[in-house]
Amino acid sequence: MPSDPLKIAIKGTTQEHLQIEDVVDNVVILKDGSCAMVMQLSSVNFDLLSEKEQSSLVFAYGGILNSLNFPIQILIRSNTKDVSAYLNNLKTAEEKQINPLLKQRIQLYRKFIEETVKKNEVLSKSFYVLVRFSVLELGIKSANKQILASLLPMKKKSQVLPYDKNYILEKAKANLEPKRDHLMRLFARLGLEIRQLATKELIELFYKIYNEENSINQKIQTLNYTAPMVSTKK
Repeated sequence: MPSDPLKIAIKGTTQEHLQIEDVVDNVVILKDGSCAMVMQLSSVNFDLLSEKEQSSLVFAYGGILNSLNFPIQILIRSNTKDVSAYLNNLKTAEEKQINPLLKQRIQLYRKFIEETVKKNEVLSKSFYVLVRFSVLELGIKSANKQILASLLPMKKKSQVLPYDKNYILEKAKANLEPKRDHLMRLFARLGLEIRQLATKELIELFYKIYNEENSINQKIQTLNYTAPMVSTKK
């Protein structure tokens, strides 16, 4: 029985347009053979610092950027924060509180949060640092294959990797891990926590980026993180 041509046309369409080939061993492999490591940074409430502390922090941050001999990317993501669970916890605490004064304090605080949320969106910001491994660092062979890939039809471009995936991963990790460790030492001097995202976290991050609206009501399930699956929360 012939397959439905409509289903064939739709199948894999989104994947073909994404630059990501795979996420393996905490490394993002792109379709052109280049790779990236992603690290998440903690934040500092800059406005609460004194003027002297602010100047010192800016100077130290500038010193970090000027000391690097390799490029980095800095990504800042802003998401609307859902505080409904927090408000429910406050309401539960209010109902359980026996002390009348504390009960009143919790009630006033809960109403303050509710009014704040009604007037302003509550945003949470996440900060990431990315280091890249260029496909050109794999050698002349990879450059030739990229030229060949650029000449192929769009449907076949995603099938071309300059080398075996395991070989690319090995070379990328040897190149990226020293850079990662160096960045961790530098940002730690600013009092910032920095850590590399694991495979599961990378899959979840990219899913949220490409499915921003749906990700609120969905969760990701993976089996050894080789075949990401999405299911709706019950």
